[in-house]
Amino acid sequence: MIDNWWQTETGWPIVANPVGIELLEIKPGSPTRPLPGWDVQVLDATGTPVEPGTDGAIVVKLPMPPGSLPTLWNDDERFVASYLSAFDGYYLTGDGGHVDADGYVYVMGRTDDVINVAGHRLSTGGMEEVLAAHPDVAECAVIGVADPLKGQIPHGFVVLKAGVTTGVAQLRGELVQLVRDQIGAVASLRDVAVVAALPKTRSGKILRKTMRGIADGIEEPVPSTIDDVAVLDALRPILRGVGGGPPGGDASESLPS
Repeated sequence: MIDNWWQTETGWPIVANPVGIELLEIKPGSPTRPLPGWDVQVLDATGTPVEPGTDGAIVVKLPMPPGSLPTLWNDDERFVASYLSAFDGYYLTGDGGHVDADGYVYVMGRTDDVINVAGHRLSTGGMEEVLAAHPDVAECAVIGVADPLKGQIPHGFVVLKAGVTTGVAQLRGELVQLVRDQIGAVASLRDVAVVAALPKTRSGKILRKTMRGIADGIEEPVPSTIDDVAVLDALRPILRGVGGGPPGGDASESLPS
């Protein structure tokens, strides 16, 4: 399985393991290094490049390589405002993450994917980073589910690596404690569901918005770009169990024993 990271706007992968050249060492959670033509950097809120391993906004230094969007149809001003205005000289991807000391890119989620928990603005991407660091976790997602008391509360979903023998109850406890230790009790992450797979687009993006809508009881349309609709159908009862959607099953009943 060759991981990669790209966007509709870019037209082709920004980061990927180049099979036709020479395979790079695989690091879990990273699609490896930028491909030729892409100058990927990570900036802080002031537009200053950050140290390796530090999270920030993932950007591409201009000019963009061939194949990327040159503008938006009949709307050059919106193109500049949406992609080129946040940081002078850079294309804003809208994704956050970091680059390690070896140049490997780690995309942790959308920079605007922030939830409001009892007045505290928290990044679900930050929680996902903590969950992903657990040695038994292959991939994960955290969404904010509507809550009448706190506004939103986070719920985690993890896919385990092959051959994991840790009991589900123990694993859930370890994951919740990790978030509590590294982010704090204010995160209010109290439950993590172990699932067989996460719903994704064909380009590999997890459908967090669709998951959040189902959990909140909203009939979210299934994106035409979904890779496997059966994955979303299998997850639907669990999402309804953790949120306020119509009854469809309790999350604990859907977990492996």
